[in-house]
Amino acid sequence: MTRREILERALGGAAALGLGGFLATTGAEPRRVTPGRVPVRFWHLWTAEWQGVVERIVAEFNRSQERYEVVPLSVPSGSADAKFLLAAVGGDPPDVMAQWNLVLPTWAEHGVLQPLDALMTPAERRQFRSEVYPFVQKVGAFRGQTYAIGLGPNLVACYYRPDHFREAGLDPDRFPTTLEELTAAAAKLHRFDRAGRLTRIGFRPEGFGQFAALFGGGFYDERTGQVTLNTPENLRALRFLAEEHRKLGYENIIRFVSGLAGDSSGGVDWPFISGAFSITLDGQWRVEQLAKFAPRLPYRTAAVPPPSGGVPKAGWATADMLLIPRDSKEPKGAWEFIRFWAGLVSPERAARYYIWGGWLPITDAIARSPHYQEYLREHPAFRTYIDLLPSERIQPPPPVPYQAFLSDRIARTQDRVIRGTRTPEQALAQLEADVAKERARRRELGYGE
Repeated sequence: MTRREILERALGGAAALGLGGFLATTGAEPRRVTPGRVPVRFWHLWTAEWQGVVERIVAEFNRSQERYEVVPLSVPSGSADAKFLLAAVGGDPPDVMAQWNLVLPTWAEHGVLQPLDALMTPAERRQFRSEVYPFVQKVGAFRGQTYAIGLGPNLVACYYRPDHFREAGLDPDRFPTTLEELTAAAAKLHRFDRAGRLTRIGFRPEGFGQFAALFGGGFYDERTGQVTLNTPENLRALRFLAEEHRKLGYENIIRFVSGLAGDSSGGVDWPFISGAFSITLDGQWRVEQLAKFAPRLPYRTAAVPPPSGGVPKAGWATADMLLIPRDSKEPKGAWEFIRFWAGLVSPERAARYYIWGGWLPITDAIARSPHYQEYLREHPAFRTYIDLLPSERIQPPPPVPYQAFLSDRIARTQDRVIRGTRTPEQALAQLEADVAKERARRRELGYGE
């Protein structure tokens, strides 16, 4: 396959993008600091305060050894994928890249990434398989090979207001242990005005992937390598979401939510802070945002409980990933940098990097390190996520080449159901039909499954 064919396939045949744009889109390379060393070019998507954190980690790596100089470049997230592919087809990609978009299976399928297994020593492979959390191993894998190391898994847990619990006659020290108990508690936490309009939502379940896992379902069977969509478990999860939105009324919910202040990227306008929600689902990054913007707010976290007979400590998650392009000029230097940052070399040292970013660790050794334990004492709400990390029931997006398409259709399936435009049965049948059509289209174009 030619480089141009790789590019066209990976971009879905987007003819508007061409090699002529390559030089115009890659941007200026940052200034070298130690010209005598071997350069390792590193592209990442972090900006603002997070860019500073990444550059501190890079500086630590560069000080830790004398052979390589990692040279970081922040690439805008919206154009990063196209820029990378243009660089790859031009034969001049970065040596290592940080990525969180749903592109890994597509890029791996079309040969623009290196399997990391080949760069690992036998001892490193044993360490990776035995020490790294199951979810982290899954999120960077495609067809039995590891193409990325996941950093900072993004999990989901419940945030709840103990003051609201006490007001409603609930014990904040006894968070519900089943989904049925949670929805019963939510009914006591909802508030309405005299006209029957919502003034506070006790709990509004969202996230088809999250609840499918809790009901024992999901969208990918690891044993067979097959996508699983219209299953009894997924149907039960979708029925649950439909019923909970029906109870409050979709229009009532939309009217209430549209009147709230928008949640800025920094989290200062998060409606949970103002008391608009008593219980809500969100990621671990909210812990640091609350410490920064609402340090006196009373809140706690808890794992999302499963339904009776369901699967505890289950869910849907993503991660930031470090990957190495196939045509990296310095793959060994790139791998040394990845090992350093991820904590596969020195967990105690790397624990500081995870703290700087407010990231979840990828091994028990990092989580147990003195630095990280001190961080947990300062942010006890983070422990809920730490307890979830070892679970084998945390599911990444299905590792299929049409991953972004599938994730989009899963989200549309939930939207159709909670809006009431489709029954759960109809929505799942539509999801299955949409995916079958996409797979047929891929086969016609000569793509793999």
